[in-house]
Amino acid sequence: MNAAGGQSGMTAVTTGAMTLPLDVEPIRAQFPVLHQEVNGQPLAYLDNAATTQKPRAVIDAVSGFYERDCANVHRGVHALSARATEAYEAARGSVQRRLNARRPGEIVFVRGATEAINLVAWSFLRPRLQAGDEILVTEMEHHANIVPWQLLCQQIGAQLRVVPVTDSGELRLEALDGLLGDRTRLLALTHVSNALGTINPVAEIVARAHARGVPVLVDGAQALPHVAMDVQALDVDFYVFSGHKTYGPSGIGALYGKHEHLQAMPPWQGGGEMILSVTFDRTTFAAPPLRFEAGTPDMEGAIGLAAALEWLESVGLERAAAHERELLDHATRALRSVPGVRIIGTAAEKAAIISFTMEGAHPHDIGTILDHEGIAVRTGHHCAQPLMRRFGVPATARASFALYNTHAEVERLVEGLHQVRRVLGR
Repeated sequence: MNAAGGQSGMTAVTTGAMTLPLDVEPIRAQFPVLHQEVNGQPLAYLDNAATTQKPRAVIDAVSGFYERDCANVHRGVHALSARATEAYEAARGSVQRRLNARRPGEIVFVRGATEAINLVAWSFLRPRLQAGDEILVTEMEHHANIVPWQLLCQQIGAQLRVVPVTDSGELRLEALDGLLGDRTRLLALTHVSNALGTINPVAEIVARAHARGVPVLVDGAQALPHVAMDVQALDVDFYVFSGHKTYGPSGIGALYGKHEHLQAMPPWQGGGEMILSVTFDRTTFAAPPLRFEAGTPDMEGAIGLAAALEWLESVGLERAAAHERELLDHATRALRSVPGVRIIGTAAEKAAIISFTMEGAHPHDIGTILDHEGIAVRTGHHCAQPLMRRFGVPATARASFALYNTHAEVERLVEGLHQVRRVLGR
């Protein structure tokens, strides 16, 4: 039995002649937070699109830094500083390998995807943007990939244009070519929608944009825990993600930028670490990535992020993705059997995210009643208010799955929704 009160799920993925099962129970054992009760019920944590839980490997990496190596990085000559610097830069290498970037210097540590997008907005795009220019986003973007571009447009007199989505929650690619124009200076889009789970065909979109000479930023916050990533194969100009959605610590993330872009970009913050020399007359800045890492960095966050990426690699991303796909298929079928449930976002290619509404029940009521049953889901507009308006709803309930979730937890979610109907008299 598992913490959800049922038999654990086993997913098999075939690689050549080998069948590699994903045994969920040993994985769940590595997550201390999952083994607790909420309101007298075993916790079923289905809010992974907001943040994932942390395995023991990550917890130990962070606590180990504090216990043995805690010192500021770079320029220190004592042993602790040398060890901290080595671990910090090794973490940059871990991110480089996960993204298949050409060199470690193309990886900039930031607080998360939001800060990375703002860095590109103000350092890369602002010096290139003029009144009448255009920035292209999509209708399914998180606010973090809308608001920075709006601020630029308002300041410069540029225009924000939007690629629409279909009723199933897929991008209308036929509209993309018409929106890519001579004044388009950047296309910014999500790899995986946090509100719908839609996986966008990024390679095709990047190729279309590059054919028009338009650079592309991809928000990978929801993608990196679920899909293989090769920024060289995608030929993407910028790729951003957050550690806390990838089984790592909060407050850390990374920006990948092509070397030629980073070399040409000015600093966007000033302070220590990002300089070569300072006088009262002028400052000479360090080369990327340090140019963009002003001040004392989140050393323990970077080390924890590296531990998370290495842990996920040890589990096997393909096996994890196959398991999550089975959970998504199971949950989609099961939720459609609940009277009054409407699933928002039915794209053919989806990550393990289901947004839904229920007739006669406000999403916040759904979330509250499920919480009484020990089931954690997210409710609200998911920082995607334009997308909610597109589908004619103020908010949804959202269940999002990770590799440690089980089929028994899917069944608990379905039973919880029947309990919502009973409580509300539906």
